[in-house]
Amino acid sequence: MDAAHARPESKTVHIDLTALGAGGYVTPNVRRSATTEQYRVIKRPLLDNATGKGASLVANGNLIMVTSALPGEGKSFTAINLAMSLAMELDHTVMLVDADVTHPSVMTKLGLPPAPGLLDVLREDGVGLADVLLRTNVEKLTLLPAGLAHQRATELLASDAMTTLVRDMGKRYGDRIIIFDSPPLLLTTEARVLASHMGQVVVVVQAEKTLQSEVNYALSTIESSPVKYMVLNRVRNHGLGSYGYGYDYGQMIGKSRSVGAAV
Repeated sequence: MDAAHARPESKTVHIDLTALGAGGYVTPNVRRSATTEQYRVIKRPLLDNATGKGASLVANGNLIMVTSALPGEGKSFTAINLAMSLAMELDHTVMLVDADVTHPSVMTKLGLPPAPGLLDVLREDGVGLADVLLRTNVEKLTLLPAGLAHQRATELLASDAMTTLVRDMGKRYGDRIIIFDSPPLLLTTEARVLASHMGQVVVVVQAEKTLQSEVNYALSTIESSPVKYMVLNRVRNHGLGSYGYGYDYGQMIGKSRSVGAAV
């Protein structure tokens, strides 16, 4: 292959894993911690569905969206931890996509500067995934930043170009699990459009904060999604206690007592 047609090499970025771990995140260099164990439980059914080992075959099971009803419930914290935990698996690679394009936070939380990414692929014909994907010092983790700010960011997320891109990503990277950090469901309709392309949706709920009616409404907006799970974040005790959320809202797959910043 000549130089003109050579596939561009992904840029590599360095995540300070020590600082990340100190912030309460899952990291490969800390194999045993309360947070690590929690995410081992949370990821297992998602991984089974993504690899066809679940009770039934899930179409696009390797496309997993992490969202919440409203901002501040810990969805980005959960998406990063889930991606890190999955990247520690022996047989899978992971791509973490910051699809919260109006309020991106994945790069900041990872201690990295903003970079071209998803929005640039959607709006520029000459920009492809290979041009903006970032390899990391976590061997099996790749990042797709939200990209450079754009006044029509939300429209781009709901565009036909996004639909095509998501479908292409799911098929091209069949052996890769792709985690999308999505906008909250009750802020914009774009999150609901994105959910329609996912095989699995994880809804993060902050314990003792999010109203039952808000959870119900958020879940009703993604009623057609084939697989929905819930993660109860910032749990202060070992049980649900007086929080009062049952399993009617979706299948609960985990509770996190982590105190990392919620976004």
